[in-house]
Amino acid sequence: MNLVFAYGRFAAAVNSLLVVLVLGAGPVHAQNAPVKIAVLGDSLAAGYGVKPEQSFPARLEAALKAQGRNAAVLNHGVSGDTTAGGLDRVDWMLADKPDIVLVELGGNDALRGTDPAVTEKNLSAIVEKLKAAGVTVWLAGMLAPRNLGAEYVTAFDGLYKRIAEKYRVPLYPFIFDGLEQNATFVQADGIHPNPHGAQIIADRLLPFVTQNLDNAAAVHRPARP
Repeated sequence: MNLVFAYGRFAAAVNSLLVVLVLGAGPVHAQNAPVKIAVLGDSLAAGYGVKPEQSFPARLEAALKAQGRNAAVLNHGVSGDTTAGGLDRVDWMLADKPDIVLVELGGNDALRGTDPAVTEKNLSAIVEKLKAAGVTVWLAGMLAPRNLGAEYVTAFDGLYKRIAEKYRVPLYPFIFDGLEQNATFVQADGIHPNPHGAQIIADRLLPFVTQNLDNAAAVHRPARP
């Protein structure tokens, strides 16, 4: 065998491999982009009465990064927002190209005494719209004020589970878990979490988030331009 010829073929093969690796570096790098988790919510997410970095979405992002997870939590909370308002904001939120949306809405519907059937219809429409956009959906539940009566409470409290089962989306049963009936975790209005309360929400939500992030089949990343 001609050693010069053989070496030339070997060098050409190596060069071709290097070209493939270099050209392929772009897509590989893109896969390392952070997973974007948007929180479509009300004042609980917006961080009413606390600094932006003290809101539960900000605390949740910090906790995920502390675990070494490449995730960004986008705060799309609007104080006073209802499920109807959230539905109107879906397209605007999707402009940020989230991979996952945690829907945290319904508390203001209950405070206003909105018919639970209307709340359920709006939340269902939000889930359907997000799924149609190829986004993974998680749902955070809320409980109705007990002074609205047993019939209202039963109808409202059950709607989150019905939606989660219908659309097969993960459900975090109660976003206010750990704060109810404890004045030390809320502001003077008795409703909104203080910085300590926001931290509790993030801490309790974290296992739900990490479990679903670890479920590879649950995270579908939309195609990006």
